[in-house]
Amino acid sequence: MWQRIKNIYHLVNAFLANVWFGFPSRNLNVIGVTGTDGKTTTTSLIYHILHASGYNASMISSVGAIIGGRDYDVGFHVTTPSPWALQRFIKKAVDVGSKYLVLETTSHALDQHRVWGIKFDVGVLTNVTHEHLDYHKTYENYVEAKAKLLKIARVAIVNRDDESFNLISNLKFLISKLVTFGMTKKADVSPKTFLFKTNLIGQFNKYNVLAGIAACVSLGIEGNKIRKAILAFKPPIGREDIVYKNSFTVMIDFAHTPNAFEQILNSVRPNMKGRLIHVFGSAGLRDATKRPLMGEVSSKYADIIILTSEDPRSESVEEIMDNIESGIKNHELGINLFRITDRKEAIESAIEMAGRGDMVLITGKSHEKSMNYGEGEIPWDEYGAVRNALKLRKINI
Repeated sequence: MWQRIKNIYHLVNAFLANVWFGFPSRNLNVIGVTGTDGKTTTTSLIYHILHASGYNASMISSVGAIIGGRDYDVGFHVTTPSPWALQRFIKKAVDVGSKYLVLETTSHALDQHRVWGIKFDVGVLTNVTHEHLDYHKTYENYVEAKAKLLKIARVAIVNRDDESFNLISNLKFLISKLVTFGMTKKADVSPKTFLFKTNLIGQFNKYNVLAGIAACVSLGIEGNKIRKAILAFKPPIGREDIVYKNSFTVMIDFAHTPNAFEQILNSVRPNMKGRLIHVFGSAGLRDATKRPLMGEVSSKYADIIILTSEDPRSESVEEIMDNIESGIKNHELGINLFRITDRKEAIESAIEMAGRGDMVLITGKSHEKSMNYGEGEIPWDEYGAVRNALKLRKINI
């Protein structure tokens, strides 16, 4: 009941914001990108391809907004801004002459009508994996919320290989506008139908690239321009971001779901000579059912696991770590598992124990500039914490 009231509140605000700013999206080609994992990378890639192809493009994502080449902050823990902030950004994009706007769009924003009134030319669904079940309750509801973007878009681009496709493909409104991407022969856009090279690591990034290709092809962007842009693309901040590489390596990544863990860990593990030291936690007052699964996936690949804080909010950090630990295989041996509540100390400990050939992988926070312990947001800098930890080892970067 309370959520329904909040949704009406957001809908009213979206209507008023659209009226106030004159329904600005009608003057743009808007590409919406949704999905559990890969949203930010795919959003950034589409923007990069459009920009590199010579078009005036703007972007709004979880790492910030770029409007007419100028960077804007979207706030703490924000992917899709509130209706008023969102429409203000869209109006700015129109005012600076942008032809395209790439918008990262969450299931919450879609379900709460925060993107009401936006004319989406293309809707991209990267995947739907285990996340946000505290809000959506079931996987089917989660897919349904994501599919709202596909319903209102002129072109609907979906992952042919993803579990969600079994549900998506049954939606009758998609028949005339569906474009699929994937590794299988059945996909409309695949490595066989569109050859490309990328410097991004991992199979998961090939899917992100294919999603970006499908979106840009549907917009009429020339194939050679797309290929050239893909090869030059660098991932956004906090995505498989190697911040130190010498005798050992330190990587920061935003992975915070079981699937994202599987993808990033599976990608870095085969190329390692030493140990994999994984530092992570899980957000408080959010989907608790994913925590044991995150622990299980990490224990498949990591040699050392360090559990720590990650926006616990008003939840007990110890209880969150208990939830994660319950899924860690062989955790009862206690050999490779450490629990360090303070995230700064956890990062320092991981970097202190790193030896030749090891990798320290720190996931969950990346670009975010705040931490929430239940009493509001306080400043946090993941990159600064790594720099300080390296300095303690008398290493400067």
